[in-house]
Amino acid sequence: MGRYSFPKDKIKILLVENVHTSGQEAFESDGFKVVRIDRGLTEKELIEQAADVHILGIRSKTHLTANVLKQTPKLLAVGCFCIGTNQVDLLEAKKRGVAVFNAPYSNTRSVAELVMAEIVFLARQTADRNTLLHQGKWNKSAKNCHEVRGKNIGIVGYGNIGSQVSILAESFGLNVYFYDIATKMPLGNSRVCNSLKDLLSVSDFVTLHVPETPQTKGMIGAAELKSMKSGACLLNLSRGSVVDIEALREAIESKQLGGCAIDVFPEEPEKNEDIFRSSLQGLPNVILTPHIGGSTEEAQFKIGQEVGASLLRYINEGSTKLSVNFPQVEQSVRDDSHRILNIHENRPGVLVEINKIISEEGANIQGQQLSTDPDIGYLIMDVDRNVSDVVKERIKKLPTSIKTRILY
Repeated sequence: MGRYSFPKDKIKILLVENVHTSGQEAFESDGFKVVRIDRGLTEKELIEQAADVHILGIRSKTHLTANVLKQTPKLLAVGCFCIGTNQVDLLEAKKRGVAVFNAPYSNTRSVAELVMAEIVFLARQTADRNTLLHQGKWNKSAKNCHEVRGKNIGIVGYGNIGSQVSILAESFGLNVYFYDIATKMPLGNSRVCNSLKDLLSVSDFVTLHVPETPQTKGMIGAAELKSMKSGACLLNLSRGSVVDIEALREAIESKQLGGCAIDVFPEEPEKNEDIFRSSLQGLPNVILTPHIGGSTEEAQFKIGQEVGASLLRYINEGSTKLSVNFPQVEQSVRDDSHRILNIHENRPGVLVEINKIISEEGANIQGQQLSTDPDIGYLIMDVDRNVSDVVKERIKKLPTSIKTRILY
């Protein structure tokens, strides 16, 4: 038996910013209709396009601000078809009952492979030799070119991508060191560093794999670059705010660093036709790529599938598994009941009030799960079919309720 809050052709789904077709196909194969806009939207455009949308899919260039959320009252969930979610006001979304999902695992391999390729290119100065050859200049020399085997790689951030880099780097014969603010189990022969400074001082290559947070903003500045080994190389395929670009330029020009590979920047063009400028352009042994760490066909296909599946579970079952801003609740589906989903302000006594309604209506609870965080509570409750509509309407009218829907 299919479960939905109202007919599927009434649920409006909007995918913007060239979300991979695998995401669209996930919805369409489940009976939903999808509207696509294959470019990023400004705030004004997003408000106009998403005013009556229930499910919104975006990537990294489209920003879901508090202002947008205030003007999209029907929005139930947002899918970030990428790893990062800093383009969404997560707290405001939560307080308005909008669950947000992303794809934390799908492009892990793609990013890790590019890191390893760039490490080899930096060690061999391959990018510079390539440029010279395109200019007709032959420079066959081993000077300042090295194998990566036996060198030290320092990984800052030992999460999904950092740990994958660790595995690949060790297979290349690199000695792996890592630093993370959370306790992580070392993989293979990797060694943990007690501080960022310790890691910087020992590494021939430093690669960054951290999220964008107040703690990581500008975490690699002039002081950190000076702490690195002379001639070492820096790679950033995480977030553009993490590295002080001007300090990095000075470190390259002074030859404190032997090179760098940068895939993300503090300011990036909105679209491919825009001009890109950076003070790193034209510097020796500097590899610049246009935020393509996770941009492979394989990764984008998997991201579409992964985020699409999470959104479908939320629409059809109420599952918030893998949501980045909601309490995690998942409950097996029953065919002999109706499911009520309630998002409410986290105040004492809310569940008591809900159970009082159940008692007064003479309903039988066949399954119930509640999870809370400091701001909201999220309840999945399966009740008898004959009273489900009345129960849903009464719960919806509670002053603490943010959003309430029913799955038939």
